[in-house]
Amino acid sequence: MTVKLALFDCDGTLVDSQANICRAMENAFTQHALPTPDRAAVRRIVGLSLPEAMGALLPDASTELHRDLAESYKRTFRAMRDDGTLDAEPLFDGVAATLRSLRDDGWVLGVATGKSDRGLAHILDHHGMTDLFVTLQTADRHPSKPDPAMVFAGMAEAGASPSTTAMIGDTSFDMAMGRASGARTVGVAWGYHTVGELMAAGADVVAEHAMQLPGLVARP
Repeated sequence: MTVKLALFDCDGTLVDSQANICRAMENAFTQHALPTPDRAAVRRIVGLSLPEAMGALLPDASTELHRDLAESYKRTFRAMRDDGTLDAEPLFDGVAATLRSLRDDGWVLGVATGKSDRGLAHILDHHGMTDLFVTLQTADRHPSKPDPAMVFAGMAEAGASPSTTAMIGDTSFDMAMGRASGARTVGVAWGYHTVGELMAAGADVVAEHAMQLPGLVARP
């Protein structure tokens, strides 16, 4: 039987998490007595694994400082979650209905995200979506996007092939990752990179609203 796999990025694609990401990043930089990065710059690196994100924000700093900042960010985010001070991370409009529509149409659903296992589990549990997804690939087990390892692992776990897989995401990192794996690449216009950037990175198509996705994920 042919398996159709729709792999979704999380931050900026399924949920709007930018407020928490920016707060945690600012706190991490403050802990190291560094000027806090501009929020627009932080949104541009959402999707990368943390050390790579820190490297993009501070390209002239040492690898050791990038690692230390990444650990500070993770500690801050855990503390925000544990003390209940995380801002709401809402699903984007139409996402919940779209996921169920795809599942009912025979698509296997998965996630490929720069988040940690714990962070992704929290999001999916909060929105009651854990049971929708068959494969969950995170930064805990894979190199950073745009390396295609997450997509290959998702395909292997689901039993899908590149020709029957779609990678759906809001950043150029997602599009480059999907392209490198041979999957169909579907950008979303409601996230953190522009439509032009998505197309330049290899998007086959870009959805303006989540409810368009069921008609775009399959190869023509």
